[in-house]
Amino acid sequence: MENKVALVTGAASGIGAAVARTLGEKGVRVAAVDRDAAALGESVAKLTADGIAAEGFVCDVTDERQVDDTVAEVENRLGPVDFLVNAAGVLRVGEVRDFTSEDWAAIFAVNVGGVFHLSRAVVRNMIGRGRGAIVTVASNAAGTPRQAMAAYAASKAAASMFTKSLGLEVARHGIRCNVVAPGSTDTPMLSSMWTERTTERTTIEGSTETFKVGIPLGRLARPSDIADAVAFLLSDRAAHITMHDLTVDGGATLGR
Repeated sequence: MENKVALVTGAASGIGAAVARTLGEKGVRVAAVDRDAAALGESVAKLTADGIAAEGFVCDVTDERQVDDTVAEVENRLGPVDFLVNAAGVLRVGEVRDFTSEDWAAIFAVNVGGVFHLSRAVVRNMIGRGRGAIVTVASNAAGTPRQAMAAYAASKAAASMFTKSLGLEVARHGIRCNVVAPGSTDTPMLSSMWTERTTERTTIEGSTETFKVGIPLGRLARPSDIADAVAFLLSDRAAHITMHDLTVDGGATLGR
């Protein structure tokens, strides 16, 4: 993977930041993309301080023009994009009867629209080169119902099926498209869901009240656990794997 170029969205924090670091440590040149300029700057500064070749690119993935311009800028400054990791995502919770149309639209704009915009922009260039790999970070909620998470789960299911369908379209061009589906991971997104009644402990132990199985391995995932799965699917060790959904959730969905 050394000297390859990876574009990673959502790279300012959480799983996206962990992916950027993991790939950078393998010698990949990282284009770190996020809409939060301040957080992105801090994230990239930490990477470069550790000797990782990374540059930040501020971009709102919901804006197709910004996306197209950013992909062009990345390729102009770093070279052809070999890997795309769609890690940008938003979570807003609430039962459907109380959920606003604005929150629904915001979730789909990032979690689905962003994946579409980036994948389309990158794959257009990959096709001409006859190579490339894409990984979309979805969620185990894409295949397992969760209370108060209908919009998020639906968006991740859409992103997952989009990625697999894209993989079918571009397989003849030597491009692989896969999905990593994390479970509960120790990130700010997860902790934002916790209340006095729901904490790290209840996440691990599960909740019969909400029909949620706990985590058999007995711990939350670390962002690096997800990043390692992403790196594997991008690498030549996964050269014959495409349109695959790799669940990384400590057994929380019982091996679905």
